[in-house]
Amino acid sequence: MLNWVLKGIQTGIKTTSYPPALETAPGISPGRPKEREWGEDGSTHSLVEICPTGALKETDKGISVDYGRCVHCYRCKRQTPTPMLWQEGFEWAEASNKSEAIQSPLSHSLHIRIVDAGACGACLSEIKQLNNPYYNIHRLGFFITPTPRSADVLLVAGPLTDHVRTALQKTYEAMPTPKRILAVGACALSGGVFGPSFAAGSGIADLLPVDVEVPGCPPPPLALIHALLVVAGRSQPNRIKSSPEAYEREDKR
Repeated sequence: MLNWVLKGIQTGIKTTSYPPALETAPGISPGRPKEREWGEDGSTHSLVEICPTGALKETDKGISVDYGRCVHCYRCKRQTPTPMLWQEGFEWAEASNKSEAIQSPLSHSLHIRIVDAGACGACLSEIKQLNNPYYNIHRLGFFITPTPRSADVLLVAGPLTDHVRTALQKTYEAMPTPKRILAVGACALSGGVFGPSFAAGSGIADLLPVDVEVPGCPPPPLALIHALLVVAGRSQPNRIKSSPEAYEREDKR
């Protein structure tokens, strides 16, 4: 026991260097596919067929990626002789053109209300990591609150199942202004593998005006931190738009 105490004192708390510096530790992000041009022999056509969620689409020049539907199954990278190009990193958050960051003295002290809108548990597991010593969102001025009446940001994961629609609407209405909505994960953006269906919708934007989206299945904790910084106006959103379906979701918000 004493040896563990001494080791802890010598090691100290290891907190990520992000956002002042990009995190380079292995395993912090699964990465995601990038758009690619057609092969000269047309061999990349099989990539569209291998995608189980329809995230890959054919275009005139090649293959586009709808990140709102990508579930990181790696089929397009590992199960084909013509793999997709791969994008490392984790700054994936995209902001709505109709949304504005919370520009106020409180942007460095935001309270977050988390709502499970029918998530499978993967995104919630990543969200839970934000309070761990390695990510420690308190150092950035972000705090999780149990009540919407104290919340500035509504963080939602899940495809918006029918049984939670009323609860989510009431939670949003109970929040003071200015307030922002952060949709986390492929399910919250498009319904993912669960929707649209008889029991779930096609994302949070079906009910509420989403301000910032974080694709991924699930998005890693650093992607969530980037999204919170975007909401607070302390970081720039990712400008990479994917397929025409992504633009359609943008127009609905």
